Amino acid sequence: QVQLVESGGGLVQAGGSLRLSCATSGRTFSNYAMGWFRQAPGKEREFVTAISRSGGRTDYADSVKGRFTISRDNAKNTVYLQMNSLKPEDTAVYYCAARAFYYGLESSQYNYWGQGTQVTVSS
Repeated sequence: QVQLVESGGGLVQAGGSLRLSCATSGRTFSNYAMGWFRQAPGKEREFVTAISRSGGRTDYADSVKGRFTISRDNAKNTVYLQMNSLKPEDTAVYYCAARAFYYGLESSQYNYWGQGTQVTVSS
């Protein structure tokens, strides 16, 4: 089992920044690729970004490219999501997820999930 706990969400004005963290425990963190997904009210959960086990490969949804950055610290068992130039349409609950070995772009490919953290961007 892998336990994931997100933090860092909150209320921010459009154009502002937030940094989300996802602390993990339970298994060897470096064996897991990590992803961030988000879900807005009335919408399906959508892919935001993912990172490989070593951190050497990343993928981003087109909607966040150039604004969001995913990173990980395998020594701290933590993955981060730096969000800059936030827009009201970024408002959602953000979830981190873990998948053994290789990341995917679909939520169904991930085995472990955090409880989510709310991000609200005001206009």
